[in-house]
Amino acid sequence: MSTGNGSFVTEFILVGLTEYPELQCPLLFPFLVMYLLTVMGNLGLITLIGLNSHLHTPLYFFLFNLSFIDLFYSSVFTPKMLINFISKKNIIFYQRCMTQLYFFCFFIISECYVLTSMAYDHYVAICTPLLYNIAMSPQVCVTLIFGKYLMAFSGAMAHPGCMLRLTFCDDNTINHYFCDVLPMLQLSCTSTYVNELVVFIVCGINIIVPSLTIFISYGFILSSILHISSTEGRSKAFSTCSSHIIAISLFFGSCAFMYLQPSSAGSMNEGKISSVFYTIVVPMMNPLA
Repeated sequence: MSTGNGSFVTEFILVGLTEYPELQCPLLFPFLVMYLLTVMGNLGLITLIGLNSHLHTPLYFFLFNLSFIDLFYSSVFTPKMLINFISKKNIIFYQRCMTQLYFFCFFIISECYVLTSMAYDHYVAICTPLLYNIAMSPQVCVTLIFGKYLMAFSGAMAHPGCMLRLTFCDDNTINHYFCDVLPMLQLSCTSTYVNELVVFIVCGINIIVPSLTIFISYGFILSSILHISSTEGRSKAFSTCSSHIIAISLFFGSCAFMYLQPSSAGSMNEGKISSVFYTIVVPMMNPLA
């Protein structure tokens, strides 16, 4: 039966995190705990920042947006993943799969730029503290957030839009726990060259540009910290940035491993393990960072 876009497939089957049935139930509990910690941690931060006027500063403004993104980002696919752990046949309809893909792309790109904005905020606060109120004025913060959502909307439209041009024939089994771009491209019975090019361009821009910005920001931050005379001052500056650096490294490192390598360079099973870090682990860690 056709879906109206030339595809013969009306539903997909998600393989899940593992193909071994005996591992499905044991994995349910740890991932359920991680999801609950993610929801409670980010919802708690949103509430705390919103109610406490003393936290209405640029850093907490970005942290508020990051928690908002992580709360919905993790909810795009984790509930479905948890249900799949206890389901015999993990089916997702074509339209719902495209919707999941869109929101996944939107929130992951948003996360890239919020993390970049937070790195810039740390840079201004440590390297040019006297200019902080000017460089991080409310107008600048709103502009950064607006630009972030604009980039996220543009990138998110690209992937599902290109996916709609593909035809899916007989094979409808996605070797993943959610509707991601690369495993879906493997199912197409038409040319995926344009889609692969879009993946490389969009992911390249939204991973490499923020990564370079963060790398340069923290390079200047490290240089400034090393020039602090007191040991206590250096220790305080390092502790402020260290947890953020760990979260950023996990997020961008796992994203780059998944999307910025040739499709033949690694198996999709390795890609699924990498995906766990930027889809589940990092949103759980961010409230603690």
